[in-house]
Parts: sequence; C-alpha cells; structure tokens
Amino acid sequence: MLPVRRQIADQIRDVVGSDRIDLSRPPGDDGLFGPGSATWAVHGDFTAMMAGGIASLLIQMLHPAALAGVWDHSDFRRDMAGRLRRTAGFISVTTYGSTEAAERMIARVRAVHTRVKGSLPDGTPYAADDPHLLTFVHAAEVDSFLRAHRTYRDPAFPDARADQYLAEMATLARRLGAQDVPEDRQQLARFLASVRTELRVDARTRVVARTLLNQPAPSPALAPVSKWLTQAGIALLPDWAARLHGFDATSAMRPAIRLGTRQLGGAIRWALAG
Repeated sequence: MLPVRRQIADQIRDVVGSDRIDLSRPPGDDGLFGPGSATWAVHGDFTAMMAGGIASLLIQMLHPAALAGVWDHSDFRRDMAGRLRRTAGFISVTTYGSTEAAERMIARVRAVHTRVKGSLPDGTPYAADDPHLLTFVHAAEVDSFLRAHRTYRDPAFPDARADQYLAEMATLARRLGAQDVPEDRQQLARFLASVRTELRVDARTRVVARTLLNQPAPSPALAPVSKWLTQAGIALLPDWAARLHGFDATSAMRPAIRLGTRQLGGAIRWALAG
C-alpha cells in the first residue's frame, strides 16, 4: 500500500476503533445476519454510515428522554469521539461479528441501559430501557442509515432490500428490549410520524447538537473529511427534523453535498481497499 493510502486508511480505522475490534467468526457462524443480508450491504460503507450516524444522533436528541440520558449519564462534552467510537463498535460487532460476540455486546448494552434513568427538567421520569424509547432510538438509526445508503452509496438499492434491512434490524432492536418495532418502510414512516409530537428542541438540545457538530477532527489530515461528513449528515435529515434544528438553509445545498459525498466515498473505499 502506498504510504499516503496507508496513512488515510489507518486514520479512518482509528475513528471507529476497527483496529481494536475482533470480527472473526468460527467456521459455519455467519453472526446475526450473514454475508447475503441487507444489513451487511447497508452497513458496509464507511462514508454513508458516518453521515447516517450524524443524522441519527441529531434526530435521537430531539426526544427529551433520549437527550436526558446523554445529558445526565455521559461525558459528551469531553468524549463525544469516544461515544461515537463505542456506537460504531456496537454496530460493527452486531453486524459482522460472531454470534457469541454479538450476544455479549447486546448483553453489555442492556446492562448499561438499566442504569441510565432519572427525571426530565419537568419531573417526568425516564429510563433508557423503556421499550418505546428504545424503538424510537432504533427507528431514528435505521431510517438514517438506510437514507444514507440510498443517497450516498447505492441510489438503486431496491425497495424490497430496504424492507429486508428493516426486518433484519428489527430483530436486533427486539433483542435490546424494543417493542412494536417497524419492519418495513411503511411501518417505519408511520412510527416516525406518530412520535413527532414527543420531539422538541430546547437549550440542552442545542448544546448537545453543537458539541456533536463541532467536535474536533481526529487528526488535522481528516479535518476536511470530518467537516464534510458532518454536512452530509445534516443534509440527510428529514425536513421536519431539519426545521426543528434550524437547518432549513441546507436544503439548497443537498445536490452538491450528495455529489461530493459520493466522490468522497469512492476515495475512502480506495484507501481502505489497499
């Protein structure tokens, strides 16, 4: 591998911690999904997944209970990169790892969720293991990842495969404790529409959003990539979510961001393939 290519690849892998994750599988063990799954296809592109991850977090923080869990139980101001790396590790292991490794990861996350609870500023109690909240967090995630894949990686991704992805990922959500999980695009759209009355933006939302969007790049060399992927994530937001965050002005930039992100994705795949 050329030195520049190797340097880019190493820095990208460090962003998600993939050099510290064991994704080996015993013979005959395809993990939770397997090579022919829609999940392997959707989760297989670094660029789309990073943009989708940004969009997912921006949507999730619109729910007061999801926001409170981050606000009360994480050091997001000083360790947003670590939070993103842990999320990427969970997705990597549950997607590509062995069945045993995936089940260990799921058990670990469920154990953490049991400790994440408290009260909203208005006194309403919240708990990270609430089944409805888990379904919302899951729905925001799969909607964003699927939207990113079809926007930045494979615009021709068939509807049937999109529904297959949602059905596959629903099994993971239920393992985490979610209930009434959407299993196709129509169910997902109905769920997200139904939950919008629960979503809002306040001063704490803006603080968390600024921290996410202005986090330092992992290295000076990746600063332009990091900045671009942040904009690509914002551009993925549904119009209603963009309006809540005050990102209305980004809609005119979406075609240019889409083209640039596809080009960036090609360059990153070239670096990682070496």
